[in-house]
Amino acid sequence: MTMVKIFKGSKPSRRSFLKGALAAGGAVTGAGLAQAAPDTAITELQPWNQNLGDGVDVSPYGVPSEFEAHVQRKNVEWLTADTVSSINFTPLHELDGILTPNGLCFERHHAGVAEVDPAKHRLMINGLVDKPLVFTLQDLMRFPRENHVYFLECAANTGMEWRGAQLNGCQFTHGMIHNVMYTGVPLRLILEEAGVKTNGKWVMPEGADASAMTRSVPIEKAMDDCLVAFKMNGEALRPEQGYPMRLVVPGWEGNMWIKWLRRIEVGDMPWHHREETSKYTDLLENGSARRFTWEMDAKSVITNPSPQAPLNHGKGHTVLTGVAWSGRGTVPRVDVTLDGGKNWHQARISGPSLPMSMHRFYFEFDWDGSPLLLQSRAHDSTGYVQPTKDQLRVIRGENSIYHNNGIQTWYVNEQGIAENVEIS
Repeated sequence: MTMVKIFKGSKPSRRSFLKGALAAGGAVTGAGLAQAAPDTAITELQPWNQNLGDGVDVSPYGVPSEFEAHVQRKNVEWLTADTVSSINFTPLHELDGILTPNGLCFERHHAGVAEVDPAKHRLMINGLVDKPLVFTLQDLMRFPRENHVYFLECAANTGMEWRGAQLNGCQFTHGMIHNVMYTGVPLRLILEEAGVKTNGKWVMPEGADASAMTRSVPIEKAMDDCLVAFKMNGEALRPEQGYPMRLVVPGWEGNMWIKWLRRIEVGDMPWHHREETSKYTDLLENGSARRFTWEMDAKSVITNPSPQAPLNHGKGHTVLTGVAWSGRGTVPRVDVTLDGGKNWHQARISGPSLPMSMHRFYFEFDWDGSPLLLQSRAHDSTGYVQPTKDQLRVIRGENSIYHNNGIQTWYVNEQGIAENVEIS
């Protein structure tokens, strides 16, 4: 295929792109072009060209096309003993842009999905407050609302990769994340309504599910940007995402985003409950553990091509894409390499650049059919640069399963098949 090479700073014209595509495909005839076999998709009428489709009442709540039925959240059966306390993964390789459809947002449960009747659900504020309060969902909806797009990432995302390449697909290596628009009430307003006492330094949100999930959150974060959310992407939270209300803790690990939120206690010190002692601490090589590692560091991954999204078109014009994010702000720059880090190229970020939100990046190049070692590297707005896995291991060893934001490598062979690998 005759194409214009497209690297940083090169912008091919639409005319040159179409000229190359037509020359390769032989879809039209003319001077210098051979007669191609007829394309039946053009020359023959298809059923949808001739028959009436379903009416407007057939699907009152819309569903994707039957040809997209393979785009699903997926579990890895051997990761956990039971799906009630388990995880499934967002199909990142099937998505584009920055928003995750509600039905594809990954799930993490500790006692299964709580099916909560909103009419019987309450949110209590107690502890070190001037006046303990209880709110219904309707009460909360009378507070001023805000809309924000945030990513939610499990602290264990990419956790299986600490000791080397394990899971073959970005859905499974990086899919414990989603990015949606939340609608809710600033937690600050609710706490101010109750009146936090001067010795109130921490809050403890609690979930209404059977696991009674709790985490300790510093009062500074609670009064800054946390939300009590009841909508995502415009509609009510899904049951698996905490319906009828959940806590949103922007940029911090997902376990703190308590679902089915039923109570917030204000205290003068952290509680050190189960989820911040036995779990969600980072065990170091010397046997000690980092605690309170709340913020999610800058991270990125190439979603296409990747093991679940091979290059099927052969040599020529190729569009590489992926996502990047940081719990400390925006991602103004993403670099990509095709040769395992020998040469880096600045990718093109397209779409909104919002704090604590996903960023979509693209890099267009002319593939000559030789093997590729693909990597991406995020730079966040604080100046932090995404590290290699080896750089992380020097500092933190290999005992942890949390906060692995190391650079991911995909090896693409001559046939366009991609594989999860690690290079030194």
